[in-house]
Amino acid sequence: MIAGPLAPNSRSSVPAGLPVTLPRTRITYIGGPTALVEAGGLRLLTDPTFDPAGSEYPTAEYTLRKTQGPALGVDELGEIDAVLLSHDHHFDNLDVSGRAMLTTARRVITTPAGAERLGRNAIGLEPWKSIELRAANGERLRVTSTPARHGPPGGDRGPVTGFVLQSDDENAAAIYITGDTVWYEGVAEVTRRFDIGAVLLFAGAARVRVAGPTPVTFDARDAVELAHALPDTVIAPVHYEGWEHFSEGRAEMERAFREAGLASRLRWLPRGEARELERGGHD
Repeated sequence: MIAGPLAPNSRSSVPAGLPVTLPRTRITYIGGPTALVEAGGLRLLTDPTFDPAGSEYPTAEYTLRKTQGPALGVDELGEIDAVLLSHDHHFDNLDVSGRAMLTTARRVITTPAGAERLGRNAIGLEPWKSIELRAANGERLRVTSTPARHGPPGGDRGPVTGFVLQSDDENAAAIYITGDTVWYEGVAEVTRRFDIGAVLLFAGAARVRVAGPTPVTFDARDAVELAHALPDTVIAPVHYEGWEHFSEGRAEMERAFREAGLASRLRWLPRGEARELERGGHD
């Protein structure tokens, strides 16, 4: 069941140190930008990428090359209540197999432009607009579209959206899924509007020649800025491996957080295994 759009959210006051975000939330990292999020009685999938390693995706401007396959196949997912799709127009966020599985999900939540292209079960949300998903057990989950800028000023590869997930428990914090973005005022505003307990951070400092030398996704330096803006939040990087155009990986992220005194804030998700995250605290 779905209802919306809903009124904008105001930041809640959840004491630091509480268990994370959404009650009974599990995250299974599948690879690249793809993770299964089980929350509020619902099963949500981020940016589906299920093609095998070695796949290539030529475009008029560049060729993307996949170096790592998924930890789980589409046939191992089970039922998906909603796909949270940051954008549909780049193969490293929606590859061939990922696109084919969209119609098996109950709905796809993405940008308005993406929903228009995809049709069928796709729903487009403008930034700050929300919809409510209701599970069979009566639990509710609010999904809010958040701003994202997929590259530097003048080199935006968008449109792209992120997502904030909130349960109907007013004492619970939220999960923020950044989508492909860099650190900029739109992301900073997300940190001010919501009490966020955990972040799924699309990282990797992706670079494509057509956008110039500046990364089009979070690099380690930007991730440290995000961590400073959210002092009670754990950061779980995804989308930092598995593609040739990533210029940074786990080592660069760990070094930057260690040098900033924030190493305890990072949570590395094992591929293919469900994990629960605990709300972070001040370093």
